[in-house]
Amino acid sequence: MEDELEKLKRKKRQELQRRLMKQRQEPPEEPKEPSSKEVLDRYFVGRAWEVFHAARAQFPSVMVQVENALVEAMKAGRIKRRIDGESLYQFLRQIGVPVRLQTTIRFEEHGELKTLEQKIRENQ
Repeated sequence: MEDELEKLKRKKRQELQRRLMKQRQEPPEEPKEPSSKEVLDRYFVGRAWEVFHAARAQFPSVMVQVENALVEAMKAGRIKRRIDGESLYQFLRQIGVPVRLQTTIRFEEHGELKTLEQKIRENQ
């Protein structure tokens, strides 16, 4: 019984030593830099992502540069406030990126939301 216990202890020690040696040989992990999506996600609120994705779909080459510039400004601390959809939309228009957004007009009638198309069909 004692021999078996000693064998188990020895085996456990060897396993721990192997783990320690492996940890010493591996280089320590450097803190990874956050991705641009993670940085933007900290600052974008509301409908900002919707505006951003619409702009990226319509102006892919320009938006790569805008994204990089925004991320660098956010990392450097030049942008401190949160950015909502309206602010991002205005910013993009100011720099010459006229983003077109999908819009719908709805009416509330008797507690029910109806689109403009439905309203016109009913009145005909």
